[in-house]
Amino acid sequence: MSNVRRPLTLAFIPGLDRFEDFHDKIGVSFDTFGTKLSGGWLFNYIKALQLIGVRTILVYTSARVSQTIEFAHVDTGAPVFVLPSPLIHKKARSAYERLFPNSRSFAAITSYLSTPLGALVRLLRREHCDVILCQEYEHTRFDTCAVAGRLLRLPVLATFQGAGEAGTTLERIIRHRTIPSAAGLIVPSQTEATRVTRTYGIPTTKIAPIPNPVDVITCGLADRQRVRAELGIRSSTRVVAWHGRVQIRKKGLDTLVDAWNQICAERPSADILLLLVGTGQNVEELRARLQSSRKVTWIDRYVFDRHELWSYLIAADIYTMPSRDEGFAVAPLEAMACGLPIVASNARGVLDVLPRGEADGGVIVPRDNARALAQALIRLIDDPTLASTLGATGRRRVENEFSLQAVGQQLRRLLFGAEIPGSRVLTAKDVK
Repeated sequence: MSNVRRPLTLAFIPGLDRFEDFHDKIGVSFDTFGTKLSGGWLFNYIKALQLIGVRTILVYTSARVSQTIEFAHVDTGAPVFVLPSPLIHKKARSAYERLFPNSRSFAAITSYLSTPLGALVRLLRREHCDVILCQEYEHTRFDTCAVAGRLLRLPVLATFQGAGEAGTTLERIIRHRTIPSAAGLIVPSQTEATRVTRTYGIPTTKIAPIPNPVDVITCGLADRQRVRAELGIRSSTRVVAWHGRVQIRKKGLDTLVDAWNQICAERPSADILLLLVGTGQNVEELRARLQSSRKVTWIDRYVFDRHELWSYLIAADIYTMPSRDEGFAVAPLEAMACGLPIVASNARGVLDVLPRGEADGGVIVPRDNARALAQALIRLIDDPTLASTLGATGRRRVENEFSLQAVGQQLRRLLFGAEIPGSRVLTAKDVK
């Protein structure tokens, strides 16, 4: 690294067409994003990159700005740039919403118009970026970044965070050119890695099986008792926790509610509590389902501060994830970092986190099976020793494989070691 004159600068390009497409749904403005959001896979990525000496900038687009704005993300110190959405995208989005709301082809074309390529290229050049990292390769923004990378002669990488396959013929045609041109893809899911190599014919040497990083907290039993007292939870109560976006079908929350009702019916006097944390598009449906449920506390909002989220996880004894489908599931990793045993479904994405079940710190049950979920939860509710053992196993695994330090070293090998593993991507000599 002695010949490196400055830190390597990485431009991280999140998915979705506009900043507001996601953040409006959780009530996050530019100010809130910069001052209150912390933790999560995105900011943990930035922290892991910082540990290996990589400067990261975040680049969004928005229809709410008329010129590029810049602010700092307080928790990580990363510069955040918001580029104005092109006028043609604004017009196309309006036409799509008014005239063609069910047209997938028109939606794809509109999405391709969302990135101001010229402004993006100028920003990357001005910030002396050395590499581009996209949130998802199965998104139109990745295709545009592939063009930007070619124009600037920069390597373009992309991660897998759960995006589905290309939805239109246009996207499939374009992606068969852009994905093979990528310097590498960061794909922690073996199922997804197999799909990508088969679909796009890229060599396995272009796939880096690097997981999303997790910030491993240091809170212990004393903190747990303090948090419980603050939440009004008795020390004797056995608490089962879940957190995430409230999407009934995808997250399997209907199965969870059914399982919990079974547990409460079978054990009406049990000192137990189901702790739900999060909000989303199906809040009214979940509220209706919970009307007949007992012993449930629901924090019905998006928790911006990761320390607050950790407090809810620390207060729990067991974590559950009954999802029907996931990308690379980060939620159970966060729970494992807090020392919780996991009871999870055998959904895609979940099995990537707990491939060996109890040997990795969790109990796996079939999807859509409320009875199996209830039985697994009862097993850990009744056996605190087993729950504690599984929790300790999961915690060790997160420390060894998913911590900021562990993932940072894998990213170092990817960015500086010329291995993915076996193909040249970027070395220190490339940084001028």
